[in-house]
Amino acid sequence: MAKQTTSSPRKRTTTKKPNGDVAEVPKPNGRSQADAVDPTEDDIRLRAYHRYLERGGGHGADFDDWVEAERDLKSPRHN
Repeated sequence: MAKQTTSSPRKRTTTKKPNGDVAEVPKPNGRSQADAVDPTEDDIRLRAYHRYLERGGGHGADFDDWVEAERDLKSPRHN
């Protein structure tokens, strides 16, 4: 069985499982490396709200704001 160390999770990004596979350790902010690519719903909601404010707060484009916010946050230049 593999010996587990007690080092800080900030220093490690992976750990070995007893069967030899490597498991990802969450980053200190609670998001794993895979999550860094996909924005959370809260990230999208905040960006959509900022888009709403940027266009002057007009009503009726909430869906467009959401879709554009999602596109912005998933674009390679944002990551």
